[in-house]
Amino acid sequence: MTNLAMYTSLAGGALIGISAALLLWATGRIAGISNIAGNLFAASSGERWWRVLFLLGLIGGAGIYYVVAGHAPAAREHFPSWLLAVAGLLVGFGTSLANGCTSGHGVCGIGRLSTRSFVATLLFLSTGIVTALVVRHFFKVF
Repeated sequence: MTNLAMYTSLAGGALIGISAALLLWATGRIAGISNIAGNLFAASSGERWWRVLFLLGLIGGAGIYYVVAGHAPAAREHFPSWLLAVAGLLVGFGTSLANGCTSGHGVCGIGRLSTRSFVATLLFLSTGIVTALVVRHFFKVF
């Protein structure tokens, strides 16, 4: 890990924490991305504005990083497209099953000392570790 990666990771983590705290303070809502995006069109017009702004902030933050750093993080060029599609479907299923995602449970739930969020985050991390091992050893994808 380079010094630049350390500082950008630290800044990114701080920005995630600040944005989650600001959203909770301003709206009383938890910053769970799967819930924010999943209920975007089902929300009333009064609820939709903050969801749109939050999601635009995610996209805008990536754009700002690109402008400041001068490059985008490198994608895994040799990763099979079908495996990415399966992974995306499994993540969507998992967030539905867990009633939330890593941002809702891992960032906000643990910060609120939620037992359910501790268990969900432990399962997310365990499943991610096992999945990485399987993909690396059985599919030979690095």
